[in-house]
Amino acid sequence: MEIKCIGVVGAGTMGSGIAQVAAQAAYQVLLRDLEAPLLEKGLRSIENSLDRFVRKGSLSPEEKRSVMERIHTTTDLKEFQQADFVIEAVIEDTEVKRSLFRELDRICPPQTVFATNTSSISITLLASSTRRPRSFIGMHFTNPVPVMKLVEVVRGYATGEETVHRTLALADEMGKIPVEVNDFPGFVSNRVLMPMINEAIFALMEGVATREAIDSVMKLGMNHPMGPLMLADFIGLDVCLAVMEVLFDAFKDSKYRPCPLLRKMVQAGTLGCKSGRGFYDYP
Repeated sequence: MEIKCIGVVGAGTMGSGIAQVAAQAAYQVLLRDLEAPLLEKGLRSIENSLDRFVRKGSLSPEEKRSVMERIHTTTDLKEFQQADFVIEAVIEDTEVKRSLFRELDRICPPQTVFATNTSSISITLLASSTRRPRSFIGMHFTNPVPVMKLVEVVRGYATGEETVHRTLALADEMGKIPVEVNDFPGFVSNRVLMPMINEAIFALMEGVATREAIDSVMKLGMNHPMGPLMLADFIGLDVCLAVMEVLFDAFKDSKYRPCPLLRKMVQAGTLGCKSGRGFYDYP
């Protein structure tokens, strides 16, 4: 079946980025969130991102206008009856996602493929909330979505071959480089990345070095474009904690134990860029 309309649930950082790249690939996009102000914020984010491409000369003002015209917003999930492919990008909470997919399963036609942008939750578990596990897959984009090329395409236990092929082709159409992985906690990206970030937070908590020194060592010595503490701020400390908890719960291995400082900062609402303050301040 040809994909014409892509539904994106969640207009936050990831959802708005996914909606943008889908619209840039000439798909009609239906972007949904719970409230109109959240949708308006998502559209502003998309427009600001497109403006950067216009300033760089990689997008014309007319092309920008066409991209924006292909994005339609709604607070009504029932409109997803017209979606050929749905990508979920809501809060990283298992029960919230399962509840959403149960509702989508009732609304969408049987041929609609469901994809989740989860960064760590089991694809197999989320798929079990629906009657279409063969048409359920992980599509883990990397932040910032309009710039980063990677998409982890994650097979659940029951994901069908046709679903995998359609998802790989869709990622390619969006200008991404899909990498196929299997359904294990954290997949590849976060199973490797998050313990490194967590260890950097332990180093800070234990007084091994300052935040600037820790980030400088990784940038200058390991050629990382951004230090792990600043990267954690960019990702969101709440997201980092959620992923570490998934890894720890799944493997029961102390190497995945979330750093107490990370937990304390999340409890304090110090979440990084999104809250204006994390390991660094963001006026």
